Amino acid sequence: MTELTETLARLISINSINPEWAGPGEGEAGAFVRAFFESAGLEVWEDEVLPGRSNFIARLPGRDSTRSVLLEAHLDTVSVADMTIPPFDPVVEKGRIFGRGSCDTKAGLAAMMVAMAGLHREGRQPACDVYLGAVVDEENAFRGVLRLIEWMRERGIRPCAALVAEPTEMRAVTCNKGVLRWQIETRGVAAHSSKPHLGKNAITAMAKVIARLEEFHATLRERSHPLVGEATGTISLIEGGAQVNFVPERCLITLDRRMLPGETGEEVIGQYRDRLAGMEGIEVIVHAPRLSDNAMETPADSPFVHAVSAILGELGLEGAPAGVPFGCDATKLHRDGIPSLIFGPGSIDQAHAAVEYVDLDQVELALEFYRRFLLSYPS
Repeated sequence: MTELTETLARLISINSINPEWAGPGEGEAGAFVRAFFESAGLEVWEDEVLPGRSNFIARLPGRDSTRSVLLEAHLDTVSVADMTIPPFDPVVEKGRIFGRGSCDTKAGLAAMMVAMAGLHREGRQPACDVYLGAVVDEENAFRGVLRLIEWMRERGIRPCAALVAEPTEMRAVTCNKGVLRWQIETRGVAAHSSKPHLGKNAITAMAKVIARLEEFHATLRERSHPLVGEATGTISLIEGGAQVNFVPERCLITLDRRMLPGETGEEVIGQYRDRLAGMEGIEVIVHAPRLSDNAMETPADSPFVHAVSAILGELGLEGAPAGVPFGCDATKLHRDGIPSLIFGPGSIDQAHAAVEYVDLDQVELALEFYRRFLLSYPS
C-alpha cells in the first residue's frame, strides 16, 4: 500500500460512529490524526468540543504567515446498521477500498493529511499557512465546525479560503442546498375508542394537514437553481396515539426541507404557518426548527474558484463549478465569511450505503490536487 492508502485504511478501521447512533464517538480517530501529525513534526492542537469529543487542528507554516487557508474534514461517521460488508475491515479490491467512512469522508481527510505531511517532509512551503481541522459531530448537529470557527476567532486566524472534504466525485462544488428540520403537531381530545364521538382524533386531523402539505410541496418544483436544482420538502417521521383503544389526542410529524440559495429558515417556516392557518376545526402547532442551515453559494467568478478550476483542468478533471443537494460543514464556514468550496473523492451515492467504498485512483488524484492547491494559493 502507498502511504495514502495505509493512512486511509487505518482511519476506516477505527470505529468513529457518532454517539447520536450509539457509537463510541471520534476519540480514537482524533488520536490517530494527532499522532500522525506529531510524528510528521507538525504542530497540532486538541480542542474539546463536547465531553470526550475533541477537534484536532494541525498547522503547516507557509511562505506568507499573514494569510492562511483551511482544510476541513469530519471524523465521525453514521451507524453501520444494514451494512452488508464488514464496516471496519478496510478491504482493497479492484481499485477500491471498502468500509464505513471510506467515502464519507475519511478518504478526503487522509488525502489532506498526507498532502500536508508530504510537503513538510520535502521541505516545500505552501503559499501561506495551512490549517487542517479534523472535527466532530458533522453527521448530527455540526457542533465541531461551529467550535472550530470559535477556536480560530479566539486566535485571530482568518482563512482566506476553506476546502471542505466531502464526496463530490472530484468536482469543485460552489453551491449546496440548505436544510431545515422541524416538527408540526396536531392536538385533539382523548376518549375511549368505544365512544369516539366524545373525543377529537389528532391522527385524522394530521391526515388533512399532510394532504395540504403535500400539495404545497408539489409547488416547490417551480423553484429551481442552475447548480442544485429544485427545492424539496419531505415528511419523514410520524408518531401519534397512546394506546389502541384511545382516541389519540396528539400527533407529530417531522419535516426535512432543502432550501435554495436566497431562502432563509425563518422565511420558510413562515410559509408553512401561512399554509396551515385557518384549517377549520384543527389545532395545529408549528414548532421552532431543530436545525436551520441556509444554503451556500460561493461566486463562480471569485479568484478562489478560478484557482481551483485551473488546478482541476491541469489534472484532466472537470473544472466547471458544480452543486450538490446535501448539507455539510461548508455552509457554517461560508456563513462566517470564509469563502468555501466542497471537494473530495467518492460519490455521495456510496456515502451511508450498505456497501460503502471509494475509488483509490480518485483518492490519489485528490492528494495531488491538495498539494498543488497548497503550493499555489493564494498566488
